Amino acid sequence: MGAVQIVTTCVAAAITVVAAVLVVRTVRRMLAVIRLGQPDPTRGDNKGLRLRTMLAETLGHTRMLRWTVVGAAHWFVMIAFIALSLLVIEAYFEVVKPGLGLPLIGAWNIYGLVTEWIGVLGFIGILVLMGIRLRNLPSKPGRRSRFTGSTMWQAYYVEYTILGVLLCGFFIRGFKAANDELEWPAWAAPVSHALGSVLPAWPAAVSLVAMVKIIISMAWVIVIASNVTMGVAWHRFLAFFNIFFKRAPGRKGSGLGALRPMTSQGKPLDFEEADPEKDQFGVATVEQFSWKGMLDFTTCTECGRCQSQCPAWNTGKPLSPKLLILNLRDHAYAKAPYLLAGGDLTVEDHSNVNALALAEQARPLIGTAEENGIIDPDVLWSCTTCGACVEQCPVDIEHVDHIVDMRRYQVLIESNFPTEAGVMLRNLENKGNPWGAAQSTRDDWTKGLDFEVPNVATIEEGEFEYLFWVGCAGAFEDRAKKTTRAVATLLNEAGVKFAILGQGETCTGDPARRIGNEFVFQMLAQQNVETLNEAGVKKIVATCPHCFNTLSNEYGQLGGHYEVIHHTQLLAQLVAAGKLTPVQPLDGAVTYHDPCYLGRHNRVFAPPREVLGAVAGPAREDSGLVEMDRFAERSFCCGAGGARMWMEERIGKRINVERVEEALSTGAKTVAVACPFCLTMLGDGVTGKKAAGAAPEEVEVVDVASVLLRAVQK
Repeated sequence: MGAVQIVTTCVAAAITVVAAVLVVRTVRRMLAVIRLGQPDPTRGDNKGLRLRTMLAETLGHTRMLRWTVVGAAHWFVMIAFIALSLLVIEAYFEVVKPGLGLPLIGAWNIYGLVTEWIGVLGFIGILVLMGIRLRNLPSKPGRRSRFTGSTMWQAYYVEYTILGVLLCGFFIRGFKAANDELEWPAWAAPVSHALGSVLPAWPAAVSLVAMVKIIISMAWVIVIASNVTMGVAWHRFLAFFNIFFKRAPGRKGSGLGALRPMTSQGKPLDFEEADPEKDQFGVATVEQFSWKGMLDFTTCTECGRCQSQCPAWNTGKPLSPKLLILNLRDHAYAKAPYLLAGGDLTVEDHSNVNALALAEQARPLIGTAEENGIIDPDVLWSCTTCGACVEQCPVDIEHVDHIVDMRRYQVLIESNFPTEAGVMLRNLENKGNPWGAAQSTRDDWTKGLDFEVPNVATIEEGEFEYLFWVGCAGAFEDRAKKTTRAVATLLNEAGVKFAILGQGETCTGDPARRIGNEFVFQMLAQQNVETLNEAGVKKIVATCPHCFNTLSNEYGQLGGHYEVIHHTQLLAQLVAAGKLTPVQPLDGAVTYHDPCYLGRHNRVFAPPREVLGAVAGPAREDSGLVEMDRFAERSFCCGAGGARMWMEERIGKRINVERVEEALSTGAKTVAVACPFCLTMLGDGVTGKKAAGAAPEEVEVVDVASVLLRAVQK
């Protein structure tokens, strides 16, 4: 061992020891903070399925590849990062002796070939990612950068570290080739041999560059160990665990559909026995999130995909799902010393807790800037629970669950929520519907039909196949009643045996649950479950995606297990079976708006398009089914979800106007929807555009069922 190798070996050993000590300390701190969260016993089941899902999403990059260029580049960088671990280990041999490599596999030609091309593709991949980041700087006007609010220096540092380590790897091999010490032939390491042909023969260079490579790598470890909230780096390790422990690994759209039930100490809360003095009602402080919530906050990569898709953020609202998660993360780790010291203000001696942690614990979780709050109320109440953030997150963060948990405390304990929503909640409690309409008018929509609509109360259990769940909008809202009548007419035309509950039906409780009033939700849901079970209902068809989602995904939590189908699914089946045959051509093109709770939350994308395709045909010039720029999984919200239907939109641009402008840009005369909320929101948007002279008079917003009914009727 020469003098150079002695120096390089000592330097490599010293910085590695420092890095190892620091990273062990940081990991222990990170685990301690995550463990501060509440229990969640639902995260450990189906380990085999969880493992397969995790491997598919990480090694297969199934979620990342939804953004093809970014996903492909990131996959090559991820594989290169894994390979770099082996190459960094190899560098420890090279600082000792330039000609050494990894024992056993280091001399294999296949090892040289694979690592060579991983290095090349990883190098290209990191340049692509760096270029994308530079093209989307936060300084771009109009909130167009998904990196707005991200800690940019951390991202740059990680990217340049990977670039530097890859370059060092090639220079090590290049100098080995120049010294005629490279283990592999030219076909296995063409880039290294080409580089070696222009580099000087300098034996010491291998050990020196290997030392630089180790310094860069261990400096990166030291930096991330010193920044426990550096998610852009830590996600490389934490994403595997966060994906493994996702809510529903076997379900497309995990974290969507049903909300998690309200829990205290990891157990579903029983309102008949719950004690507000002892039990947890929603989330009031950061440590009341589950440990999975704490892991979510820690894992955030700051990539901004959620932010780029959020309807609130895209229309000038203060809500950014990314910034919400980052604020919760930073608060959790800033408050952690206080919590880990016992978190008891009655203890007089807090000398072992730093002043910043004591100040952090005094901040309210929900509060304005003047109140020094962590999350501004306008942020909390801007959410439509559309699920675009959850859909796009590459590491399966469950934003909607966390937002609703915070709402639950504000509503149930603080009674602090938008005033106009109070009217809706009182109507639900007193009238059984959010509009406050008289229950005696719930089946008035049947008047004037040329056939009788059976009621389950007047027929035998086996005389109907489907219970037609009309919903509050379908029963009371004038535009939605047209959809209800259209569906009933089509089912009757196709010979489907169905019945309604009529005045026995009440609101499913969706708006109460999404706004955070779990008590009202359970009151309504239990009443409905009892009614449905007594009627012997097995199959339900619903026109409202919110009812559809609640009945199919959430009533099971209360003992209501039914086969629930959306009306577009049933209509698509009837058209395919020839029981409904469109004969009237559609005038002009039609575009379809995917409702969030039908599409993203429940993955029903094809059936509505099959119905419209049968009526309108494929896209042609000025006719057929044409898609908006944002559709299916990336569909843009109408603005009504999350109980926003009953809250005034005072900040920024109206979400429904943004969506209507996108629909109008297709040139379609018909904007088809499959949700009564969407029908109202987009209908109002189109009406406003017409009044301003910004939309043709012939444009209309109608439900898919109404489109089909017009085509079927001669």
